[in-house]
Amino acid sequence: MSETSGDRRPWLVGVSGASGTPYAASVIRALLHAGEDVDLVVSRASRLTILDETGHPFRDAHADADLRRWLARGADGTPDAFDVDAGTDTSRVRHWTPGDLAAGPSSGSYPVKGMLIVPASTACVAGVALGLSKDLLQRAASVTLKERRPLVVALRETPLTGQTLRHLVALDEAGAVVLPASPAFYAGARHIQDLVDFVAGRALDAAGVPHKLYHRWEGELGQGSGQGNGATGPMP
Repeated sequence: MSETSGDRRPWLVGVSGASGTPYAASVIRALLHAGEDVDLVVSRASRLTILDETGHPFRDAHADADLRRWLARGADGTPDAFDVDAGTDTSRVRHWTPGDLAAGPSSGSYPVKGMLIVPASTACVAGVALGLSKDLLQRAASVTLKERRPLVVALRETPLTGQTLRHLVALDEAGAVVLPASPAFYAGARHIQDLVDFVAGRALDAAGVPHKLYHRWEGELGQGSGQGNGATGPMP
């Protein structure tokens, strides 16, 4: 994986322990296709989720190989749904271990464009909202907020308690974009991957990163169903 250079300014992607690892894979693939560098922090809890949802581990000692296998996997479980050699340059990804609080992203002087937490668990949301910095993911998110850089928090869990809602309000007031992992259907989804890519695309929209993950609403009824004017329009 890539080493830091003087002109390298990556997007930081944090993966917490909530279900939804296909969302993270879609975001990382799209960032790499956009020519962006990526710094990756995979929390300890999320490694159990990755193993459960993909059947494969994510290990620090084998991070490059494990990442390539993860990015190649489709949301429906197809092992080689994506060609990671076609526009997905994983050498542009730098992996940081979650317990390394001396890592680059733990400091505001480390140059990053912003951070996306995809997916974000309620525990992660609480840690960031309260400034706990119990691991590198939370610390990097706190740094992102204090440096006034873009922070997108893609919450996946449901239902939400009042306490979590208060934490989300605190993040919003601190400048973060709270983005529930709520796929829409007006874009004409035909496959589970389409629904995953819609959420990943909305997260990238919030970060200002160009992509082609979903078909955007163009003001014409029936785009999603293919039935023309007889269809019901979206609720953007």
